[in-house]
Amino acid sequence: MQLSVIKANGTTEEYLHTKVFGTFSHALDDIGRTNIFAAEQFAEAVTFHLYHNNHSSSVKSENIHDLVVTVLNETGYPDAATALTDHRMCRKITRSRIEVIEDQYTPGTSNTTSAARWNKTKIVKDLTQKYDLDKKVARAIAASVEEKVLKLGMTQIHSNLVEQLVISETNTMVRAEQQLEPALT
Repeated sequence: MQLSVIKANGTTEEYLHTKVFGTFSHALDDIGRTNIFAAEQFAEAVTFHLYHNNHSSSVKSENIHDLVVTVLNETGYPDAATALTDHRMCRKITRSRIEVIEDQYTPGTSNTTSAARWNKTKIVKDLTQKYDLDKKVARAIAASVEEKVLKLGMTQIHSNLVEQLVISETNTMVRAEQQLEPALT
């Protein structure tokens, strides 16, 4: 059975052990106690727990976060648990403050501007529906674009800039896939 994750925005995605490993790894890095072995062991424990103690085929992302924090607290890394929780809260606040601005020009009329809250899921949806990209690849592209947008530190970003970032990341990802294909055959 493949476990699915219900994200905060209501969408679902496949549970990935590697994301949990990455979360542990980043949390330990944030406190200057990099430990790949511990991160892998902790991720194995969380994955095992979710697959063997979860009575459903899905789990909320918040529950995974709580489990990760519990593991960090109970294994002598409370400062990593605090850093992880602080990081998650800051990202949530930052995302909620970002508006994507779109200008609509119609010849012979006044120009109008609309704004919408940042939504990484919209990028994934566009890439999978309009360009028939694999959902995992689309999520990776959207995550990379979001990282760049968050690093800009802007509360308003123009939709054209988001579109250019998506095109750039998509081209990079497609080139990387094409370079890997010969190596895999």
